[in-house]
Amino acid sequence: MPLSKKDVLERVWRAEPVIHDILLESRHVEEARFIIFNYLDRLRRNLYNMKSKTYYADMNVVEKRNARECIRVLSNIMRTENEHLTNTSPLNLLYDLAHSEEQALDNITKGFLLEFYTLFLGIRGKYGKQSRHDTLLDVKKDRDAAIERSSQLDMYGNMMRRYFRRYRSGLDQKLIRERRELKSDILRFFNAGDSEWDDYQWHLKHIIKDIKTISALVALDDEEREGLRLATKHHLPFEITPHYLSLFNKNGRTDHDRAIRAQVIPGPRYSRNVIENWTTGKDMDFMGEKATSPIDGVTRRYPRIVIIKPFQSCPQICVYCQRNWEIKDIDADVMLPKRKVSKAIDWIKNNENITEVLVTGGDPLTLTNSYLADIIGQLANIDHIERIRIGTRIPVTLPQRINDGLLELLDTYHEWGKRELALVTHFEHPSEISPDSLEAIKKIRKLGMNIYNQQVFTYFNSRKFETAFLRTCLKVAGIDPYYSFNCMGKDETIDFRVPIARIEQERKEEARLLPGLARTDEPVFNVPRLGKSDLQAWQDHEVVMILPDGRRIYRFYSWETKLTTSKDYLYTDVGIYEYLERLERDGENVNDYLSIWYYF
Repeated sequence: MPLSKKDVLERVWRAEPVIHDILLESRHVEEARFIIFNYLDRLRRNLYNMKSKTYYADMNVVEKRNARECIRVLSNIMRTENEHLTNTSPLNLLYDLAHSEEQALDNITKGFLLEFYTLFLGIRGKYGKQSRHDTLLDVKKDRDAAIERSSQLDMYGNMMRRYFRRYRSGLDQKLIRERRELKSDILRFFNAGDSEWDDYQWHLKHIIKDIKTISALVALDDEEREGLRLATKHHLPFEITPHYLSLFNKNGRTDHDRAIRAQVIPGPRYSRNVIENWTTGKDMDFMGEKATSPIDGVTRRYPRIVIIKPFQSCPQICVYCQRNWEIKDIDADVMLPKRKVSKAIDWIKNNENITEVLVTGGDPLTLTNSYLADIIGQLANIDHIERIRIGTRIPVTLPQRINDGLLELLDTYHEWGKRELALVTHFEHPSEISPDSLEAIKKIRKLGMNIYNQQVFTYFNSRKFETAFLRTCLKVAGIDPYYSFNCMGKDETIDFRVPIARIEQERKEEARLLPGLARTDEPVFNVPRLGKSDLQAWQDHEVVMILPDGRRIYRFYSWETKLTTSKDYLYTDVGIYEYLERLERDGENVNDYLSIWYYF
């Protein structure tokens, strides 16, 4: 993307000369706004006017549909209400740019200009989806049409397989051999053997929390060292299990372990942001859990399910964690006092509207079997509880924990026809599905229990068909894809965040090519205090503004909007241009992603 801002601006005006003329000829911004709205209304009417003599008349319906969406978004951005909400006026900026106001170009970025370039192309039906071929079923019939259609589907399938070959599952034989070598290095370092490796308590006793141990076992680059140095200096907790460290490439970060490393090695920007938040006293509770906790240890956002959090640590701390504001070092005071756990369970017992409980934290499977049996047993004795979920990354980070004692406990409380006990885990990348993880999954599934996956969609699994490949690997391993979460919009996790448009694009252009049983997950955005918003439902969110730096502002509506009135939530996204630049720096062909601009 070598064009200067001035070059991009010229393309913006060529894409929509009518709006350019309106801006030039208007005496002030409000006059321009009035005329532009009239122009957009005229375009909207012409779109589906059967007698229209405009360029829309012979346009493919797909292009028309996109034009309608672009008109809707552009109208939103021009509305004074949204300018007031966001304290921003792109129309003022465009007016100044059209009139060649001094400093106008300095006040905006390429990302801002490219948003309007693609919108202007879109409203005129020129974004590039116009059919280049006659519709297959119109020109051929019966078997000929079927053969032609099958060839087209093969084209999609071949494209998918080509992308899949870029990624590796943790069951790849070459990866298994490499990781076996690193496992041997780790055991030698700790003077241990295979029997210790198979004992989860050994892993818990040897959780790696210092840069010296990590760098003695795997090569680190300068960025990783700096992030770990800052975390150590400022007592920012980080933890890696020996098992998970064995999934690293010991000679340094590669394409196949970058997602693994990023999850557990705090980067410099993350560390600085968290330190600044601590220093300034900024509240890091992004989801507003304190405002959705009716009693200590319980979070409630929905009518029939609650979260109970008896434990506030994990054997391994994920950098992007939603609850990084309350997750502590595993050796710290991390247990919710038993009296508070009992009060929380009594509160659930006294509310018959609650039929499902998610036991999470922290990672509850880090707890002893006796402690788990106490909590799960009390919940199972509540007549109106139909399902108990356990939210855990243990199958990923410490699969040795899935031993006979735990399996016996789980089997006790999973009762057919009465109560379901299910696991919800978090595999982020295909390379995490190791032979040890697969063995743990098989043991749980043999109990008749379901295992669901909640992926956090981050920069490190957002390349073309990367998440699609994860879904296929999960499904054949016995795990059902459940949710794909747009990464939390927390400032400290900026390195992980991707534009909402990318997760929407992934769903339509990549996941949709998979068989239905492999794409059972829903892409969602977690709205603070309110809960999940379905990103496939356009009624639940809308673009309301484009900032001078090219970031979109979305307005999200509660899942309850059809039931009651509720407050909205404004979210400032990651800039699309910034995301594409980062992909390009990492060797991606950004032309593969260009339709991202038309996902809203």
